[in-house]
Amino acid sequence: MIESAQLALANLLAPAVLFFLLGFGAGWFRSDLAIPESAAKTLALVLMLSIGFKGGVEASKAGLSQAFLSAAGAGVALSFGIPLLAFAILRAVSRLDRTTAAATAAHYGSVSIVTFVAGTEFLRVSGIPFGGYMVAVVALMETPAILSALVLAGTGAAGRQGLRGELVREVALNGSVVLLIGAFLIGVLTGEGGMAKLDVFVGPVFQGVLVLFLLEMGLVASRRLREARSLTPALVGFALVMPLISCAISLLLGFLLRLPPGDAAVLAILGASASYIAVPAAMRIALPDADPGVYLTLSLAVTFPFNLVVGIPLYTAAASLLVR
Repeated sequence: MIESAQLALANLLAPAVLFFLLGFGAGWFRSDLAIPESAAKTLALVLMLSIGFKGGVEASKAGLSQAFLSAAGAGVALSFGIPLLAFAILRAVSRLDRTTAAATAAHYGSVSIVTFVAGTEFLRVSGIPFGGYMVAVVALMETPAILSALVLAGTGAAGRQGLRGELVREVALNGSVVLLIGAFLIGVLTGEGGMAKLDVFVGPVFQGVLVLFLLEMGLVASRRLREARSLTPALVGFALVMPLISCAISLLLGFLLRLPPGDAAVLAILGASASYIAVPAAMRIALPDADPGVYLTLSLAVTFPFNLVVGIPLYTAAASLLVR
């Protein structure tokens, strides 16, 4: 317990978290601090490239292992299943219409790549090893939740948009997914030789990019929360409790599948995260009648900060205790 508290404190004092809090405070108090949108997109691209490439290099070392197949299967099952539970909870505790509830549930079945970055960095600093192939699990968990949302919203909405039309293109060619998978495959193909050539870019440079990106995310999250008009205490409570429920389910799967502790911790972090990039883009096409003031504010302005500051060390500690 003492060790877990020390890890949590270490996470709070990590530069990435402190820069996020700096951005959050600056945005909340209406500072004119800003990062140009083009620069923010560049930072995001560097993060995706680094994550995917490093994961591919590690996967090339591990090969197509049983641990990877188990983690991948668990990730896909979570992405399909968590929206069903989230939807039921939302309908029980709020007055959201069916479409908005389905769209919101999709966010909690998909994943936040930035939460994954922060979580794996926390594991690295804590000396907890995990499989590099987990980056492939991230990519696999991006889209199943979107399909679940379409089913939840009703076949009429899905039929109007057409699963073979613009929605499929938006999901399959989402920039973060394309770059993540592409960099992962390049890492697999080039292996350690490729890592030697890009070591500075995906190593020391990565840390600076991460803190700048989280500074920007703090600004965006606080401003989104300040401007929110559709939130109720029940919805905020959902955004704080749902990650804990998803973490518990993820850890149970990790335990049943006998995943290594590090992989189980990453799976728990992914299960507890909520998308605010890929899914909002897909929901604009698939469910245009859903209220983005609800689903984007909950995932970005409530769940993301909670996971970054409190959730990651909590999920890691739980994984260390339950999965051995």
